Amino acid sequence: MFESLSDKIDRAFKLLKGQGKITEVNVSETIKEIRKALLDADVNYKVAKQFTDTVKEKALGQQVLTSISPGQLLTKITHDELSLLMGGDKSDIRLSSSPTIILMSGLQGSGKTTFSGKLANYLKNKRGKKPLLIACDVYRPAAIDQLIVLGEQIGVEVFSDRESKDVVAISKRGIQLAKDNGNSVVIIDTAGRLAVDEQMMNEIQALKKAIDPDEILFVVDAMTGQDAVNTAKAFNDRLDFDGVVLTKLDGDTRGGAALSIKAVVNKPIKFVGTGEKMDAMDVFHPQRMADRILGMGDVVTLVERAQEQFNAEDAKKLNKKIAKNQFDFNDFVGQLHQIKKMGNMKDLVSMIPGIGKAMKDIDIKEDAFKGIEAIISSMTKYEREHPESLSGSRRQRIAKGSGTSVPEVNKLVKQFDETRKMMRMMGDKKNMMKMMGQMKNMR
Repeated sequence: MFESLSDKIDRAFKLLKGQGKITEVNVSETIKEIRKALLDADVNYKVAKQFTDTVKEKALGQQVLTSISPGQLLTKITHDELSLLMGGDKSDIRLSSSPTIILMSGLQGSGKTTFSGKLANYLKNKRGKKPLLIACDVYRPAAIDQLIVLGEQIGVEVFSDRESKDVVAISKRGIQLAKDNGNSVVIIDTAGRLAVDEQMMNEIQALKKAIDPDEILFVVDAMTGQDAVNTAKAFNDRLDFDGVVLTKLDGDTRGGAALSIKAVVNKPIKFVGTGEKMDAMDVFHPQRMADRILGMGDVVTLVERAQEQFNAEDAKKLNKKIAKNQFDFNDFVGQLHQIKKMGNMKDLVSMIPGIGKAMKDIDIKEDAFKGIEAIISSMTKYEREHPESLSGSRRQRIAKGSGTSVPEVNKLVKQFDETRKMMRMMGDKKNMMKMMGQMKNMR
């Protein structure tokens, strides 16, 4: 999402010259370029001006340590201010009462129904809750069916009433069902509405008054840019919601909504949607997002995603196999499947510091591992377990069976051998000490 903004800010920092101290002369051009980059990203003008004025004020006159450059110091100040602009610390959802009632609101087409399913999935699998979904979008013909399908996908019950248009009555009956069934969370999916539609706004206000929800989330499509911020303000004036959900952050959007919405509405961004799948959502971390905008990666999120997918017991077994040099193609393809579950490949690469920028122009396809998996699938059980058995004739058969070429098979086998050697070396303490000793002698 922030590729263009990141590039422009990076170029702005390179303009900064000077030694010893950041002065108004050597910082003014950089600040001007940062402001221009923010405006190009569809950030609210007042927010962009106030932000750059604050960065300039904090930077002026600061002594530059001998170990860092003026550009690095300004990057640090900009990072801290970007984080504050987006909320500072993460703001998680409140799960106090039982059942906790969460009311979803937003425009038509913003992704409320899909996100309701994602939120239920998140609360069930990551927070250990028992959610109930209530279908209160009684105007869009397919809305109830969509929520029921999502509920079946994630194993969460959905309460609906196709005969009624009374959202207050439907919600109250659904909440009572949740109490009877021991559900700890209720998520109410409502119809999309325009802020100028008085009748629809009155309806959701009446629903809020009747059920007194613990949390009201405003769901907004990040691709609508500055309009998203204006809409959020209009909804907040009527509903006084608790937090914002930004959907479609994986799209080709300029990111202005994420940077402006907290400053304009003074309500935190709580979640972001990053794809169509039910697990494609994240708790919003302002500091991590600031890291990514400034090209610093996001190692913490990357590690968290890995921890969710990789089983500790399986990792122990794998370590034993590596130590005995028994790591085979079955283990290799198993690791590929775990990586694929972590999410979009380009998104994962962008979280690695320094790598994201280097690979921003490279198209990493979702089926990047397809050829590798085809080659391994064409091997016999014995060949997968004994990689050293792959003779020339076997490789020819594998290439033919996988629809690839012999050089491609050779390349994979070579990479696998190198990976296995490296893994064994990393697992051997003596070798590790030897490697570290060699590194000390390197200039």
